[in-house]
Amino acid sequence: MKKIGFIDYYISEWHANNYPEWIKEISLELGLGVTVSHAYAELDISPFDGVSTDEWCARVGAKRCNTISELCLACDYVCILAPSNPEKHLEYCREAFKYSKPTYVDKTFAPDYATAKSIFELGELYGTSFFSTSALRYADELSDVLGADALTVTGSGSNFEEYFIHIAEICVKALGTDISHVTARAVGKEQTAVIVELASGKRANLTFAPNLPYSVCAERGGESVYKRIESRYFLGLIKDMLTFFTSGKPSFEGAETLAVARLREAALLSRKMGGERIALG
Repeated sequence: MKKIGFIDYYISEWHANNYPEWIKEISLELGLGVTVSHAYAELDISPFDGVSTDEWCARVGAKRCNTISELCLACDYVCILAPSNPEKHLEYCREAFKYSKPTYVDKTFAPDYATAKSIFELGELYGTSFFSTSALRYADELSDVLGADALTVTGSGSNFEEYFIHIAEICVKALGTDISHVTARAVGKEQTAVIVELASGKRANLTFAPNLPYSVCAERGGESVYKRIESRYFLGLIKDMLTFFTSGKPSFEGAETLAVARLREAALLSRKMGGERIALG
């Protein structure tokens, strides 16, 4: 049985609470024999639901580790979670990457583009294979919009800073990494409209608002296709994660992860500056 270790800021949060069962399901489906066996959390008591690390480990059947080093030595594969605290990822990667274990880094990958580049430099330094993504990359509906001429994506969440990553990931997967300009404007108090321009001349309209469904609408060759995203994309993420762990090879280039980080940073900056058009030269 291959062992996965979870590194988190606090272990009882939505991703860590759901990933173990999905890992069991996909491991069984693929015949891999992989399980979540160890966990490390910087904070002992979760601000999400008040559950302690020991309580979470007892529920999942995992062993608590007191250090990242202890976890990495005990496990075959590593998941760096902390999905709501990307500012912690570089710190955790500095420790975990030393052990050169295949590693998944949860969304949002990094708080800014410079930090994202630093994590990739760490990966090269230690020869650690890793990847990061939003689960929305694996929505079945995206197969109909790849390579579109123009794209509109809608999405939602409790706040733009954390949840914009999902529609940014869809944009980069569908249209590519050659983003030249980004403009983001607040619409009212909670809605944001983001225009993404690519060097190829393609454009995307990314609309974020509370309670919007995740959806894609693409134009290609004068025809339009609309898809509301309803597929089980988190299972797609877990399948790709486990496949990566066993092969050591990510299914897409790290340049896409860096492009998503840069797009997100530019959108946050443009929105803060009242909708100024940001060049990504």
